[in-house]
Amino acid sequence: MEYRNLGSSGASVSAYALGTMTFGAEADEATSHAILDDYADAGGNLIDTADVYTAGASEEIIGRWLAKSPSASGMILATKGRFPMGKGPNDLGLSRRHLRLALDASLKRLNVDHIDLYQMHSWDPLTPLEETLGFLHDAVSAGKISYYGFSNYTGWQLTKAAGIAKARGWDLPATLQPQYSLLVRGIEAEIVPAALDAGMGLLPWSPLGGGWLTGKYKRDTAPKGATRLGENPERGMEAWEKRNAQERTWAIIDVVLGIAEARGVSASQVALAWVAQQPAVTSVILGARTREQLEDNLGAAALTLSSDEVERLSQASAPGLADYPYGTPGVEQRSRSIDGGR
Repeated sequence: MEYRNLGSSGASVSAYALGTMTFGAEADEATSHAILDDYADAGGNLIDTADVYTAGASEEIIGRWLAKSPSASGMILATKGRFPMGKGPNDLGLSRRHLRLALDASLKRLNVDHIDLYQMHSWDPLTPLEETLGFLHDAVSAGKISYYGFSNYTGWQLTKAAGIAKARGWDLPATLQPQYSLLVRGIEAEIVPAALDAGMGLLPWSPLGGGWLTGKYKRDTAPKGATRLGENPERGMEAWEKRNAQERTWAIIDVVLGIAEARGVSASQVALAWVAQQPAVTSVILGARTREQLEDNLGAAALTLSSDEVERLSQASAPGLADYPYGTPGVEQRSRSIDGGR
């Protein structure tokens, strides 16, 4: 397993993180603990969760594993706060009041007195950034967290947050957790450059496009059975009809499958390796329902794509940015450099 710095911090994390949104929902506690054991045995050391995952059950399951596992001391623990866990007008957002309660509740569920990376789960348009950043600085100073980051922020939001923190002499953000995959590359226009400029590492979620990049779906054949889209074809941005209708989807999958066959690896491993080799990426978040899924995904840690393979995947998945302002020569050149691996 390769290890990389967590953004511009001195902490080292594995190039593949374990996402735990399935814990307590699609994976019961025994399976979740087995997945955690397998991940630790493979050299992984970054566990990512959130307070709202299965209404707190994910954090509780991880907490019970940490209490009994000999691997616990080596883990970097990341969680998130922002969304409501109860009722009331102040039980959400990024205010000092809500974050104080949310952080303390996460610490209790995880059965720890310190969280390595505390992430703001999404932007809050109602709370001044100074209030949120001031709380995070105080939480670092109090020893409750080591670092903080954001999830699902835009480029200007990252730049503004980093600028305020620097101007105030506060701790700087370490990471951003965005959706990023061969299917979803729009972040390369503004968000990736903003993260690079701020020294923030990316922790991509949904790197397999909600299962699309595993090769298990077939063109014009609606999925059925125990898959995310088989159980819910209308599932958010991953919805079957929308992506099936796009020629780009199948062009990407064709290239992924071709490289996978030539290399003797799975389609998932090819798609994951492409994300891991992109600029600013610190650790790619793996989400697994089963131990078998995790084992296959972790195989990507041993796969390094050639420059030709990266280029073929990047060309097939080109995001199609608007002519203006992204069609200007300088921006086109920048986009090509982003495509070209770490």
